[in-house]
Amino acid sequence: MQTSFRKTELWGIGIGAIIILGILPALNAFTPESNIFHISDFTINLYGKYLCYAVLAISVDLLWGYTGLLSLGQCLFFALGGYAFGMHLMLLIGKLGQYHSDLPDFMVFLGYPALPPHWVPFRSFWFAAAAVVLVPGFLALVFGFLAFRSRIRGVYFSILTQALTYGACLMFFRNDFTFGGNNGLTDFKFILGYDVRSAATQRCLFMATGVLLILTYVFCRWLTRTKFGKIQRAVRDSENRFLFSGYAAANFKLFVFVVSAIIAGLAGALYVPQVGIINPSEMAPDKSLEAVVWVAVGGRGTLIGPVVGAIAVNALKSWATRAFPDLWLIILGAMFVIVVLFLPKGIVGLPAQLFALFKQSAVYLKKKSEQPGIAAELPLKAPDSQYEKRIHPHR
Repeated sequence: MQTSFRKTELWGIGIGAIIILGILPALNAFTPESNIFHISDFTINLYGKYLCYAVLAISVDLLWGYTGLLSLGQCLFFALGGYAFGMHLMLLIGKLGQYHSDLPDFMVFLGYPALPPHWVPFRSFWFAAAAVVLVPGFLALVFGFLAFRSRIRGVYFSILTQALTYGACLMFFRNDFTFGGNNGLTDFKFILGYDVRSAATQRCLFMATGVLLILTYVFCRWLTRTKFGKIQRAVRDSENRFLFSGYAAANFKLFVFVVSAIIAGLAGALYVPQVGIINPSEMAPDKSLEAVVWVAVGGRGTLIGPVVGAIAVNALKSWATRAFPDLWLIILGAMFVIVVLFLPKGIVGLPAQLFALFKQSAVYLKKKSEQPGIAAELPLKAPDSQYEKRIHPHR
């Protein structure tokens, strides 16, 4: 199978990298606020949030678009990665919190006598970075092993993943679970010794998210073009036929499930310092449903479609929640229905769909113009002389 990138893809990746890693940060750092091309600190922070969502959408597409596994709990892994890194950021606050204690503020408020043992290793940045990968990956490994070995698939797999994320959400809402309860983790001060709220740090986080997005896209594009990618599509299109061919579908699905969970965890880790908070609402089932909508709107099974869908839908959400706060969910639902009914290939498939429609119309009009009229279809016939004499004997 062809694993190399086409020139158009390389050009697209290069242009995207220049815009994300060069132009946007430069417009934020070096142009004055009065300049029309200036990008504010708020905007660069908002774009960084969109890029994190784009990475999350790619992880959903790797599962749903290429393997046929519709996971309704992908935001659980996103939130676990965020919590793992948020714990490290909370411990960096030190005595600068509201209570001026070495313990995080919520622990002081809830009466914790000392730091819980499982929090202590998160003082290390490298331990937290490893936890961002290992915690979502381990949970996906255990859950996926049990689910796939039991041959749970289709809508039952979707319901089970939704139940998993709902159960985890209820656990994290509890104050005695040591993760901040309803309020979660917030009020971060530093990251790697730098002020996390400064414009320069936010630009670096934005660029780091851009690098993660590009690397994730390149890796997933490479993976889906190898022989493994062909196996993915075989599982998606006809798992029974795949099983009859002698392959162990459970092992392949488990690998994809773990990889997608790690990708989602990395996105969550970069999401937390840019947004400044992580709480259980980020792993609620409705968040995972939104991620599915991003993929469907952008274009399932394309990798670039989920990126477009995540950015477009969240940009629309930012505008609609201000302009029409009571109608946002209706707008989102209507957009999903329109895509399902009229745009099966999403936004990125719209040009090809319009081109096919235009080509079909052109062929129809050409055939119509070449078709002779009724008068031309009936041949002109000379009148029968005997018939004329019977009808008009005096002629």
